[in-house]
Amino acid sequence: QLQASGGGSVQPGGSLTLSCAASGSRFLFKDMAWYRQAPGKERELVASINSVLSTTYADFVKGRFTISRDNAKNTVYLQMSVLKPDDTVVYYCFDINENYWGQGTLVTVSS
Repeated sequence: QLQASGGGSVQPGGSLTLSCAASGSRFLFKDMAWYRQAPGKERELVASINSVLSTTYADFVKGRFTISRDNAKNTVYLQMSVLKPDDTVVYYCFDINENYWGQGTLVTVSS
């Protein structure tokens, strides 16, 4: 089970950190990702982190977002900065190994 949290409203240029807490005992072996989906559009990869801490980022978030994990807390994070109105979408946590989605969390960037 994946429990995402941390969404909310922020002004353009602001920051927000999303968290995704996973249940189970094998979290440290999991490859995890954050996706996002705007209304009427396909879900798109934002960032991923594997079990050896290698990360990938979509071009549209490079330099602004950072994915990280805390295996002791079974949690993956998405630190978002320099947020833009275009970042206003629902963000989803994804367990790559289990092909399992968490529930979404809405981020709204607006002045």
